[in-house]
Amino acid sequence: MTITTNSLGLLAKVSAICNDGETVCFDLRTGQSGSFTTTEQRYEIGDVVLLTGNIEKNSGVDARIMPKHCWPDALWIGIVKIKLSDLTIIDAGGRFRPVPTVESVAYDVGNTVQASDTEGVTRVLSESPLKYIDFPQLDDSVIQQFLPSHASTQDIGFENFGGLPTVVTRARELIEIPLQRGELLAEIGVRPIKGVLFTGAPGTGKTMLARIIASQCGATFYEISGPEIFSKWFGQSEELLRKIFKAAAEHEKTVIFFDEIDSVAAQRDDRSHEASKRVVAQLLTLMDGFSSQNNVIVIAATNRPQDLDIALRRPGRFDWEIEFPYPDERDRRDILEKSARNLKTASSLPHAEVAAKSDGWSAAELVQIWPEAALLAIEDERNMIMEEDYIGGFERVLHYRVRAGTDKTSWENK
Repeated sequence: MTITTNSLGLLAKVSAICNDGETVCFDLRTGQSGSFTTTEQRYEIGDVVLLTGNIEKNSGVDARIMPKHCWPDALWIGIVKIKLSDLTIIDAGGRFRPVPTVESVAYDVGNTVQASDTEGVTRVLSESPLKYIDFPQLDDSVIQQFLPSHASTQDIGFENFGGLPTVVTRARELIEIPLQRGELLAEIGVRPIKGVLFTGAPGTGKTMLARIIASQCGATFYEISGPEIFSKWFGQSEELLRKIFKAAAEHEKTVIFFDEIDSVAAQRDDRSHEASKRVVAQLLTLMDGFSSQNNVIVIAATNRPQDLDIALRRPGRFDWEIEFPYPDERDRRDILEKSARNLKTASSLPHAEVAAKSDGWSAAELVQIWPEAALLAIEDERNMIMEEDYIGGFERVLHYRVRAGTDKTSWENK
């Protein structure tokens, strides 16, 4: 395997020192390994080094020792069990891991969190505990929990998706065409599209668009939130993945959707949790096992694509990416108008004005205006959302954004 460096060098970690004391083995964060020879400096296992020179030919290699913190900690998933002022205990797959308590992330006992050994909790994934699959033996009925209810997918079409027309068009090309016209792609002889990565901030419509495409194609839709597939039983997470992929291949058309894929398929290194390494390896094996006869598309969503294991981005896996940006003003107006269609509202509402005043809002935040507006209407004993309710709903959601530090303006001065 070829290993190259750019003009800035390549960060590596010393993994072993050979008996001659001069040959140094190292690992990269990509999962690659290599070695170089030195007679001028001594290194220790665990040293973080910056490599320059021709590493592949072991010629003119210079390895400068860097501070330990230059090698980022691996992230892992767990449930907060104890939170003290200086120390937090997290249950990560049955192993209690102590990390420093931080104030930059608001979390509590029982939350499912993403953390690292030195940085502590970096992100709250869910306020409820990770839902382990606790059965020592899996049967085929377990995978039914990953099939959304019919009510959540029926009568859902592209007309329900507001804004981002170029995103919708590209998604239909990469997902709908292979599902509907896969035989023509095979006849042309191109490599089948197996995986598509949806990237973008939370609330930008990644899950909704995946559901719509599956619904419009008449495809079976498996929806998996990353942490849900973890089991405390050795090998059970991998078995569950195998069962899901096997069931998917038995349908005429299938979409498998992984939400928060970064929570279970982060970059593998020597500090990664063993269960996470096995899950990533199993996912790679399953995607490589697809043939052109399998009418299955795997979609993965993440707002942290830089954290994904690099092997997932190679050809034949998640090598197609669609970025979901925040909606612009025209998109925001479209989202507001479409999300109001099934509501009882006044005949005319200031969608254009709200769209102009909501720069930087996600689609989920825009839609959140409606339940707030409905509460205001009910408080005033109305069975219809009026303009004042609409503006009031906007102000309430805006207030939440201000409290979260994402917005510091108001209706009057936006």
